[in-house]
Amino acid sequence: MAKKFIFRGKEWDEISKMSIDEYAKLVTARERRTLKRGLTVVQKKLLEKIKEKPKKFHKTHSRDMLILPEMVGVKIGIFDGRKYESVEIKPEMINHRLGEFILTRKQVKHSSPGFGATKSSKFVPLK
Repeated sequence: MAKKFIFRGKEWDEISKMSIDEYAKLVTARERRTLKRGLTVVQKKLLEKIKEKPKKFHKTHSRDMLILPEMVGVKIGIFDGRKYESVEIKPEMINHRLGEFILTRKQVKHSSPGFGATKSSKFVPLK
């Protein structure tokens, strides 16, 4: 049996049918303030594109956009500073921001000295 998604006491069927104003009453104060002030032009364009073609892959630089119930099930390419990373939006992601799911920095892995290094710089103490 699949587990039902519940957010703040509401099931997914109820949440998906809500308008943005009704949804804003469920979220935390910071997100409510963001929704009350309105979406930016870039965020509005992305939301319109998602509503027009929900099956298409959409790219965006808007990492600060809130994930709304209308975006669930859509694949979005989020820019990490170098390339677009693909993310499929799931119901558990609502009330978060797009940038939270894509890291902008990768872990540094150091190896042996590079080409042209001197003998003294190649020295690595064992202890």
